[in-house]
Amino acid sequence: MKTLLAALLIALLTGCATGPAIDHSYSAKGQSSRVKFVVLHYTAINLPQSIKVLSQQTVSSHYLLTDETVPVVYGLVDETRQSNHAGVSNWKNYTLLNGSSIGIEIVNPGFTDSPSGRVWYPFPQAQVERLIVLLQDIVKRHNIPPENILGHSDIAPQRKQDPGPMFPWDQLARHGLVAWPDAAKVAAARPVYELMLPDVAWFQARLATVGYAVPQTGLLDEATRNVIAAFQMKYRPVAIDGAPDAETAALLDALTAPAIKPAA
Repeated sequence: MKTLLAALLIALLTGCATGPAIDHSYSAKGQSSRVKFVVLHYTAINLPQSIKVLSQQTVSSHYLLTDETVPVVYGLVDETRQSNHAGVSNWKNYTLLNGSSIGIEIVNPGFTDSPSGRVWYPFPQAQVERLIVLLQDIVKRHNIPPENILGHSDIAPQRKQDPGPMFPWDQLARHGLVAWPDAAKVAAARPVYELMLPDVAWFQARLATVGYAVPQTGLLDEATRNVIAAFQMKYRPVAIDGAPDAETAALLDALTAPAIKPAA
């Protein structure tokens, strides 16, 4: 009797430890990946410090890409779980993107301020190529559209600059990973905007169409300048002053103008 009771107790305890039995015979059609975005960052610290901070402190990321001669990708947080990389953030109709994104931290010093101005650091080509392979895998598994591959500066333009103006977004675009303005459309639109620049409200509306959280006040305030600078950092990194100029307008136009449907 004692042996039977012991067996029953063990079975009961084992059942409690593993949870209830669940039948997975059916799978709902109405489902999708929780991952809607990928957010890219630079660490602004060296590799040993990056590993320590991202693995032992509250800030984290799903992946850490090293800057070694042969770059290594460390998986720090499983993709099914949330990592603390985005913070207060917005894109399109989403807020607090930690819950809907994969975060990738890239080892890079970021920038230093010198008497002659801010100096940004480039990303080694081997590191970029390793990132492209990683992104291609993530995008394929989660069906993430190119317009949802973002920088931290895209989703938090009032407080973040990473991955910075030296990050080669154009290389990612050539692999179909990032939405990119058509060069011919930009070239055609720029002379028009040089003759007559749209007002601030136009820039704010177009930036919101892209996905940025930007005031819709018609005023060129600091918050609007910060968003314009974030956009320029991605698409026109040679000048990131936050000024609403003709080239920025042409880039926005090429990204947001509705496609013309052919006549039936």
